[in-house]
Amino acid sequence: YRSDSELVDSNIDAADSLQTIIKSSFLNSTGSYLNRLTDTVLNAIEMLSFFKTDKAIFRRKVMAYLRQVGYNAAICKTKWGSSGGLTAGNYEFIDVVQSISPTRQTRYFVDLDFASEFEIARPTSDYSRLLQYLPRVFVGKSEELKKMVNVMSDSAKRSLKSKQLSLPPWRKHRYMQNKWFGPYRRTTNQIQANNSSLSPATINNVQCRYVGFEDAVNGSLFV
Repeated sequence: YRSDSELVDSNIDAADSLQTIIKSSFLNSTGSYLNRLTDTVLNAIEMLSFFKTDKAIFRRKVMAYLRQVGYNAAICKTKWGSSGGLTAGNYEFIDVVQSISPTRQTRYFVDLDFASEFEIARPTSDYSRLLQYLPRVFVGKSEELKKMVNVMSDSAKRSLKSKQLSLPPWRKHRYMQNKWFGPYRRTTNQIQANNSSLSPATINNVQCRYVGFEDAVNGSLFV
């Protein structure tokens, strides 16, 4: 992890960096698996918008839809303890694993309310502008996600400091990184389980522990 003291040089640099990341992700997704996945996610969100009032249920409905149309999708649950100034926490999002070959897989992150995770108190106009650049729904690989988290965490710290506000533990860079890249488990259960039952799994590894998966999860039923 990068330390919280490693800041982006300026607000202009942050905006440029974020736009470059988003543009690069868009260009790389054209006509690709990622492009098709993004379209499917957006269609699911529109079809299942009735469930938006409950984020957990909505997330599971979208996950179930992705599986119905052939994607190896699951709810991914991260959970981590407190250590070295890091506050304990947990988070949920959807991930999709693409099997390219028997020994090669690509993992995609799907966060249905991505931009809201970076909202802070009394944001500066520059930070508010950055939030507008962020995709409300994130669908992409770890590389782009990590870069966005880096830029937004640095910018949030600078925004709060300029307003003479302290940085909350849940907005520190390490905490934000752990939301998507901490120890995790995958589940296809449509009913939310108790987070207390979670145990750490391999960090940043597609071969995490599966919970509630059918035998077909590693078969040819998924796209």
